[in-house]
Amino acid sequence: MPLKLMVAGMAAVMLAAPRRQSDEAPPVVAASGDQVELNLSPINPDWIIDGAPVARVGQHSTSADEASSTAVWDCTAGAFRWFFSWDETVVIQEGEVHVTGADGSTRILKAGDIAYFRGGTWATWRVDSYVRKIAFLRKPFPEPLAILYRMRNALRSGKYWAL
Repeated sequence: MPLKLMVAGMAAVMLAAPRRQSDEAPPVVAASGDQVELNLSPINPDWIIDGAPVARVGQHSTSADEASSTAVWDCTAGAFRWFFSWDETVVIQEGEVHVTGADGSTRILKAGDIAYFRGGTWATWRVDSYVRKIAFLRKPFPEPLAILYRMRNALRSGKYWAL
């Protein structure tokens, strides 16, 4: 019964949500990473560990449901903690960064490397001179919806133990 109520509630919210017109945004958004205009995006001063890193960000695209986006971000030398409120996959375009995860694992990411940072987690970034990345961001599903999604996947795959 609670599951039925939760599904009915989610369906009502989805039906009540305003729909974006399909012609509001182009079906393909393309640009050279160098063409994306970058604006200052200060790092929270409480997060800075060393130096005076200067960060900039430029929005490339946002999905119609606003649950995902693509951005170009760069930063000068410094060390800082960073909170990933959304799931984020990055592709390093230029420079490098030393990343330490909350579990203590370390990795140097350099041009061409791809990394994933789970939403709701912290990492420490140390930039020795400069780093530029393309970031693919996705809002994590609310937990009740994530549970339903996992249930659907488990039922489709026949892996009921995964529930």
